[in-house]
Amino acid sequence: IGRSQGRSAVAAAAYRSASKIQNDYTGVTEDYSQKKWVVHSEVMLPENAPERFRDRAVLWNDVEAAEKGRNARLAREIEVALPRELSMEENIRLVQEYVQNTFVREGMIADVNIHCPPVTDAEGVPIDEHGKRVRDEGSMVFRNPHAHILLTVRPMDERGNWMPKTQKEY
Repeated sequence: IGRSQGRSAVAAAAYRSASKIQNDYTGVTEDYSQKKWVVHSEVMLPENAPERFRDRAVLWNDVEAAEKGRNARLAREIEVALPRELSMEENIRLVQEYVQNTFVREGMIADVNIHCPPVTDAEGVPIDEHGKRVRDEGSMVFRNPHAHILLTVRPMDERGNWMPKTQKEY
């Protein structure tokens, strides 16, 4: 997610978490609070990150402020499909373990959001198991659990300050 594509880390975080966040860099309020189907949302911090970064508005506004360039890369995103065969609780634990062991342990901050939208027809209307349009959530079919993982691109020092970007091979 970079400014060179006209994107914002604050907007990305607000959309994926279905929340409302004021973007201090652009002055725009990103409001996706009416968005549905977010079943889990959390910010995972490495040990040296300030606790205030658990608030995604504080985190992503700080990331936007740390990047000065108009072509700056603000964040990385990974989208992961989740197995339907597992319960949502099992999928949440699976994602938390993966993110902790793969990214947070390496010093990155991760904003994790798990979505499970209903199956829709060609016009985007939710359907039931027979393919009929429905409005009742109890009749909808949910077959697409997935996780959006937004990651910071700058490491943090032991005092919780942003350090210069580095290239690291994993």
